[in-house]
Amino acid sequence: MDKKLKIGVLGAGHLGMIHIGLLKEIPAYTVMGFYDPDLERSVKAQETHSVNSFKSMKELVEHCDVIDIVTPTVTHYDCAALALRKSKHVFIEKPVTNTLGEARRLSNLAREAGTVVQIGHVERFNPAFLAAKPYCGQPMFIEAHRLAQFNPRGTDVPVVLDLMIHDIDIVLNIVKANIRRISASGVAVVSDSPDIANARIEFDNGCVANLTASRISMKQMRKTRIFQRDAYIAIDFLKKKTDIIRLSSIEGEPNPDTMFIDLGFGKGKKAITFEAPEVPDTNAIKMELETFADAINNNKTPVVTIDDGYKALEVAYKIIDKFHISSTLLK
Repeated sequence: MDKKLKIGVLGAGHLGMIHIGLLKEIPAYTVMGFYDPDLERSVKAQETHSVNSFKSMKELVEHCDVIDIVTPTVTHYDCAALALRKSKHVFIEKPVTNTLGEARRLSNLAREAGTVVQIGHVERFNPAFLAAKPYCGQPMFIEAHRLAQFNPRGTDVPVVLDLMIHDIDIVLNIVKANIRRISASGVAVVSDSPDIANARIEFDNGCVANLTASRISMKQMRKTRIFQRDAYIAIDFLKKKTDIIRLSSIEGEPNPDTMFIDLGFGKGKKAITFEAPEVPDTNAIKMELETFADAINNNKTPVVTIDDGYKALEVAYKIIDKFHISSTLLK
């Protein structure tokens, strides 16, 4: 029987409240409480979820086996370092840390602690992506659009770290090749850092990923289109829907009810088939927290490792660096 894990949550903001509520629903955990320096948020969390509010981060860590970090990114390193030095298992919301240097140091601390660390790249658990992944063989072109309406929350960082990093992690997960070149541009419209950005990532195997992220759009969109030999995969992360269009060779003349395309020039015809894999109605945040418990109890590698978090952050900062180059060229 799996061990009941005593977990504490650092941060009781919007996402922290969601985590506390979901953790209480997962049998693998006993929620010991939370810590948030904001008195108003603490009172709200206590009243909403009937959980204990600890007086300090150190006190919370001492009472738990597992620490769930749902604090502003700039605090991720200090929170995780404190927990890891006490040999606690750690879940860290994305991005893993504020800087690459912090991510490297945290990775070393995790190895020394010998505990499980999982990063909250939640789109890995989106049921639409999970339904599509078995069909992703060798992507050759990927186009992703992640658009959101303006929300002051998160505008302290560039849109790449706020939104695009989700798609960076997805692309790195399905493209099994090294990055050859990155080009990008970004524009600050309403905040002090870029609010809309586009990046082109070219891989050694010829795959190209074109990513667009905006937090100043009129409507929400989280769509990714994947093109590979004889297949097109469309993933709607927001509506949790996946469509697969595949081409297959036809011997002789196609049946009257077969949809096909004629390649011309004597190259034959290919049948077109449409599939809509079943996408279960699951909660991605709850699933990632459940798999984290499973990784701890059964000594498994977590679905999203600290190295995955580091790689996504590294690409994100390479994209941000391109903004400075492009803005310098415009002067």
